[in-house]
Amino acid sequence: MSRQQRTISLEAEIEGKGLFTGQSVHLRLRPAEPDTGLVFRRVDLGEEATIAATIEAVAKRFQRTTLANGEVCVETAEHLLAALTGLGIDNLVAEIDGPELPGGDGSASDYVRLLRQAGIVEQEKERPVLAIAEPVTVQDGEAIITALPGPEGELTVTFHLDYGPGGVIPPQIFSTRLTPEAFVEELATTRTYILESEVEDLRQRGYGPHATYDDLLVIGPGGPVNNTYRFPDEPARHKILDLLGDLFLLNADLEGRVVAMQSGHALNHRLIRRLLEQAAQTGEAHPAARRQAMDVNQIMEVLPHRYPFLLIDRILSLEDNVRAVGIKNVSINEHYFQGHYPGTPIMPGVLIVEAMAQLSGVVLLRKLEHTGQVAVLLSMDKVKLRKTVHPGDQLRLEAEVAHAQPRRAQVNTRAWVGDELAAEAKIRFMLVPADQEL
Repeated sequence: MSRQQRTISLEAEIEGKGLFTGQSVHLRLRPAEPDTGLVFRRVDLGEEATIAATIEAVAKRFQRTTLANGEVCVETAEHLLAALTGLGIDNLVAEIDGPELPGGDGSASDYVRLLRQAGIVEQEKERPVLAIAEPVTVQDGEAIITALPGPEGELTVTFHLDYGPGGVIPPQIFSTRLTPEAFVEELATTRTYILESEVEDLRQRGYGPHATYDDLLVIGPGGPVNNTYRFPDEPARHKILDLLGDLFLLNADLEGRVVAMQSGHALNHRLIRRLLEQAAQTGEAHPAARRQAMDVNQIMEVLPHRYPFLLIDRILSLEDNVRAVGIKNVSINEHYFQGHYPGTPIMPGVLIVEAMAQLSGVVLLRKLEHTGQVAVLLSMDKVKLRKTVHPGDQLRLEAEVAHAQPRRAQVNTRAWVGDELAAEAKIRFMLVPADQEL
C-alpha cells in the first residue's frame, strides 16, 4: 500500500556540535523534488561535494552511520535519517558546513521539532514500497536481525537487548508498529547511550571531546551516571530508532516485521543490502531501479567488451551518471582459472578491478549524450583487494560517480561477496569517441 512522497514546505536550520567530533556545524534543510531522496551537500567543500543517502554510500565507521562519496563524508547521519523515516519525509537537500551532523542530546527530537516546524507536504509521485517477500536473516556472533513478511502497509520492529548475566543494563524488549505518532511518542526522544566501562576507550580514540556525563547517557552498574532514563527501556527503544534511521537507506517504505537482538549499525547495513538483493530477484525493487535494470544484451549495447573480457552479467539498478549496482557470477568455466591457479582457483584481483571499471563505464556511457563514446581508464587510486574470490562466488559490484565533466570522470567502486568487501578502488576515466585513435 503506497502513499504520496513528501518533503518540507519551508527551509529549516539548526546549529550544534557533532556527537563524536565535537565540531560546531550549521545544517540547513531544503525542500526537494520527488525521487530526490536525501542529498547532503558539504557547502564547506564546494558545490560538487554531494552525497546521496543510499546504502552504496555507507562508509565503515565505529558505532555510527557515515555516508561518503569519495573523500566527502557526513558522519553520524542516523538520527536525521530516523526522523525522516519516522515522519515519512522522503525528499530533502541537507546543506552542512562540517563533517558531522549536530548531535543535540543524542536523540532525534531536535530533528523532529525542526521538520515539523518547517511543515510536511505531499508530492505528486508515490513512495516506492518494499514488501519483505521471504524471511531474511543476518548474523554476527550473538547479534542477529531477521526480517519477515507481515501485514500489508505495516512495519513492526522489535528489539531484544540483553547484555547477559551481570550486564549493567537488564534485559529489555520493546516492540512498536511504526506510525508518525508512535515514532514521536515512543522513540524520538530516546538517546544514544554508552556503557561507563567504554568511556575511557572512546576518549582515547578522540571521540566526544566536549561531552560530559550530563550531555551523554552513560550507563554504569547503578544505572545512568548523573542522568536519568526517559523510559525504563530507553536503550532498547534507541536501538530501534537507529535501525529505523538506517532503513531510510532503502529509499522505500518497508512492509513486514523486523526482529533484532544485540545488533548495531553494521548489521543493519547488511540487512538493507540483503533486502535490496531479495527485492531485485523478486522484481519488487524501487520502480526506478526496475526500469533501469539491464540484462547482458543491453549491457553489450553500451560497452564494447565481449567474451572473454565482458565481466558483468547483469545490472540490478542504474541511475545514469550517478550510480549502478551490478552482478558478476564467477564460474569455474572462466578461462583464467586454468592457470590462476591450478588446484586453488582464485579470480585475479586485476579482473575484479576490471569488472568494477566496466560497471563504471555503464554508469558513464548510458546517457544519450554519451552514445558512441568509450570510457578509457586513466588512473586508479586507493586500490585495495580485501578478500579472495573463488568459483561459485557472486560479485556484487557498486559504482558511484564522484566527479563528472564532459570529458573526464572519477568513479568510486566496490565489490562484495555476500556481506564481505572484496575490493575497492577510485577509478578515473576519459570519455572519447569510439572511433577515435588512442
